[in-house]
Amino acid sequence: MTRVMGIVNVTPDSFSDGGLWLESDSAIAHAESLIEQGADIIDIGGESTRPGSHPVDEATELERTIPVVSALVSKGVEVSIDTTKAGVARAAVDAGATIINDVSASLENVAASTGAGWIAMHALSDSATMQDDPRYDDVVEDIADFLADAVRRGRAAGVERIWVDPGIGFGKTKQHNLELLANIDRFAQIAPVLVGASRKSVIGQVHAQSDRLLADGLAGENPMTGSDDRLEGSVGIAVWSAYLGVDMIRVHDVRATVHALSLLKHEG
Repeated sequence: MTRVMGIVNVTPDSFSDGGLWLESDSAIAHAESLIEQGADIIDIGGESTRPGSHPVDEATELERTIPVVSALVSKGVEVSIDTTKAGVARAAVDAGATIINDVSASLENVAASTGAGWIAMHALSDSATMQDDPRYDDVVEDIADFLADAVRRGRAAGVERIWVDPGIGFGKTKQHNLELLANIDRFAQIAPVLVGASRKSVIGQVHAQSDRLLADGLAGENPMTGSDDRLEGSVGIAVWSAYLGVDMIRVHDVRATVHALSLLKHEG
């Protein structure tokens, strides 16, 4: 059964919920709420990786994340740390996190030395520039090759648990993202797959196409619904991904996702 990873961004600038859970107490309470809604694991991030974002220093990221990780682990919650920094990853695992969610696909040695699981994600370049005219020869196969290489590196380093994430929205156009989602089972041939498409811009773009007001040209040159109006698409992608055998879905809207995924238990 596909597992649900609930998102807790301890940041002021994440694209969907930046600033909502910046204080440790509010982040912990939100994570507990997501667990009550059915999340299997909580992903804690202290640095936004949205397109156009800029990195924060390690001390700031540690200050934001480690108290939340420690508190949740003490309550029996399984936690992953969303980071690209080796120091943050090590500190989080020391505090009890069991998975390193690595958008840089570069922390395999940290995962190996700490015994943590490792999620290797594809991104075309850094957050500040990745949406500047992204191009691929074949988006599915190019990214499959990248992730297969990451898995080889991870296994060579000694990582025992590896997931791959094609990186929806990280250096991809709308069409790239849709092609990746349509072929998400291709990546399951490489390793267990995590999909993180929740509330992303591709959903806003598709929603805009089916919204009569936006279709009438009332949203400017790039019609897109806001991040708070992407629930249906997010849940639809979660169900589609689970149907194709994805191991984990990373989402903001846990309750709706869990309810939708429960239908797959009764298919046929």
